[in-house]
Amino acid sequence: MASVEKLPMLAEGYERMTADLKALRDERPRIVDAIEEARAHGDLSENAEYHAAKERQGQVEASISDLEDRISRAQIIDPATLSGDKIIFGATVTLLDDDDKPVKYQIVGTYEADAKAGRISYNSPLGKALIGRKVDDEIEVTVPAGDKFFVVEKIEFI
Repeated sequence: MASVEKLPMLAEGYERMTADLKALRDERPRIVDAIEEARAHGDLSENAEYHAAKERQGQVEASISDLEDRISRAQIIDPATLSGDKIIFGATVTLLDDDDKPVKYQIVGTYEADAKAGRISYNSPLGKALIGRKVDDEIEVTVPAGDKFFVVEKIEFI
């Protein structure tokens, strides 16, 4: 039997995911009502409301399945319980860019990633390049805009 791959995430990402799942489940009855109402209008072949409601139903069910799967595989990690001198999931790292300007990122799960807020996925190119690195390590990452170079200045678990 294949082992189930755990999905590391922070507690806040898990909470947001469960809230999103609840909202989608709460939407189900409204979609069924919309389908029934549209069906009552007669000919379904030219009924835009019916097709839109059916399409939304498919989207909601797919999202529910995806979230249920992610939640079942969630491995909640509290960065405050972590330590060490290497970058791992949950670490907050300060990097110096090409211009010696500091940039700060926290390594998070894919569902929690928000680059503008300084939260990058461990699966992103930069996240993958950072995992396992130490202070003073030099990192090269290829991004759409070209190659970026960083030096790890600080690793924190907060």
